[in-house]
Amino acid sequence: MNTTRLIYSLDKIYSGKVRDLYAIDNNIMLMVATDRLSTFDIILNQEILDKGKYLTQISLFWFNYLSDIMPNHLTGIKLDDILAHDELQYAKERSVVVKRLSPVPIEIIVRGYLSGSGYKDYMAYGNVCGYKLPSGMLNAQQLSTPIFTPSSKAKLGEHDENITLKECVQLIGKDLTEEIEYLAIKLYNKATQYAKTKGLIIADTKFEFGLDENNQLVLMDEVLTPDSSRFWDEITYKVGTNPNSFDKQFVRDYLENTIKWNKLPPIPDLPSDIIAKTSAKYKEAMERLGSC
Repeated sequence: MNTTRLIYSLDKIYSGKVRDLYAIDNNIMLMVATDRLSTFDIILNQEILDKGKYLTQISLFWFNYLSDIMPNHLTGIKLDDILAHDELQYAKERSVVVKRLSPVPIEIIVRGYLSGSGYKDYMAYGNVCGYKLPSGMLNAQQLSTPIFTPSSKAKLGEHDENITLKECVQLIGKDLTEEIEYLAIKLYNKATQYAKTKGLIIADTKFEFGLDENNQLVLMDEVLTPDSSRFWDEITYKVGTNPNSFDKQFVRDYLENTIKWNKLPPIPDLPSDIIAKTSAKYKEAMERLGSC
């Protein structure tokens, strides 16, 4: 994992699984998408070439496309107003200047299809985050309507856990929960309609919302990227299978199914072919969405 300090003129205020944040002033900050890859809430040893650039360009497309639904954290300030020389060279295409917000302390997940942890919960309990679903549903089956399934926001290195709407209300209140549910499903529906025109299915996605100084909800972090969403090819999609995806499910499948990693230390290294194929998956998602 690359730990070299590549932005040194600004104070680093946070280093997450993928993104690093640097203070510019009390109101704005620099958000840098690295090439780190996190899966099963663990940062892997190897980076994925240009992954941060692909994520940033995809997010910029969606922030613009969805701006009629809710405001986002982009400031419009150019990188060359903040950085120069080697810092600017590194930050180009992978960084944005954003507003400082108060993050909503939950993971905002919308599911349109039964997959991943949702499918595992359904098989075990017959429901997903408290939503009772019909019996006999299959893996990757489309739900009758998209559902908002929040999860707890875990600390770095710990696991997020699915929670019910009732538990969400207990965490952030009824009014905020209802507003988030309405906006998240509206964002998802508009995005899925667009993705369909590109032959892509968005099975599920995770949004991040923050509150500004006026307590208004703002879309932040990343939007509908292969790191935060499950993209499937509409042509090869088949109910009852694990459809081929354009996201890090490719790496999850390698770790979980090919080498059967128990998700405990030591973290296994990724072979060079898996790294190259994963980078190509991210790039293809960007190109298919038309966000490059």
